[in-house]
Amino acid sequence: QVQLVESGGGLARAGDSLRISCAASGATTGTFAMAWFRQAPGKEREFVAGIGWRGMFAGTTAYADSVKDRFTIARDTVADILSLQMNFLKPEDTAIYYCAARNFYTTTLPIGVPEYEHWGQGTQVAVSS
Repeated sequence: QVQLVESGGGLARAGDSLRISCAASGATTGTFAMAWFRQAPGKEREFVAGIGWRGMFAGTTAYADSVKDRFTIARDTVADILSLQMNFLKPEDTAIYYCAARNFYTTTLPIGVPEYEHWGQGTQVAVSS
C-alpha cells in the first residue's frame, strides 16, 4: 500500500505563485507514475500534470492545456516527493489538488482518474482575482 500526503496549498491572488508537494510512503518501490489532479466545486476531478517515476517513462511529463507553460511538475525519487510549482495563478485554478500514484506499467503516461490506484486526501488552493 502507498500513502500520499499533500502539503503547501493555501490562498493566493491572481498572478501569484504557489508550490504544493506530495510525500509518498509505504510500498513506493513499484511506483510507475505520479500525477496531480484537481477538483473544483461542482466539477469532476481533472488531470493537471503527470510524470513518469521510473522505467522507460522516467522523467517524462504531461500537462493539461489549461496549465501548460504555467505549472511545472517535478519528482524526487530518492525522497519520494512529488511537487507542483504553480505560477501565474488564475481564479479558475481554485480547486482541491490531489496527488495520485500508479504502480502498474502502461504503454503511455497515464492521465485518467481510473488509471491511478493511490490517492492523497488533497490540499486546497484558492485564487482570488
